[in-house]
Amino acid sequence: MLQDSPMYAYIPAKDVTRARQFYEEKLGFKPGVETGGGVAYNCAGGTACFLYPTPNAGTSKASQAFWEVKDIHKEVAELKARGVVFEDYGMPGQDANGIVTAGGAQAAWFKDTEGNILAIIHTIGE
Repeated sequence: MLQDSPMYAYIPAKDVTRARQFYEEKLGFKPGVETGGGVAYNCAGGTACFLYPTPNAGTSKASQAFWEVKDIHKEVAELKARGVVFEDYGMPGQDANGIVTAGGAQAAWFKDTEGNILAIIHTIGE
């Protein structure tokens, strides 16, 4: 069954070089295997994402991927210090740092250089 197999995110990029600068310099990712004009980034728990070239990057109005973090306030502060800009969707419960608290979780969204929407999430109580 698929649910018993690892799942990975694909992140589209119109300009892989520009996107790599964002992921490696602003988010602090370390590049892994390079293939097909793209690059893989390994994350915790055996997960990973693959940044790949396509003219369709940034066309989705939904989140492409999210990272589950232990301390969302710390992560937002660190990312802001690196120049990451968080989205303000005017949602109820959104604080001055862009963190929304609702439904037992906290979330904050940002866009990469390609216009992809990404998020960091913290489940309250974990």
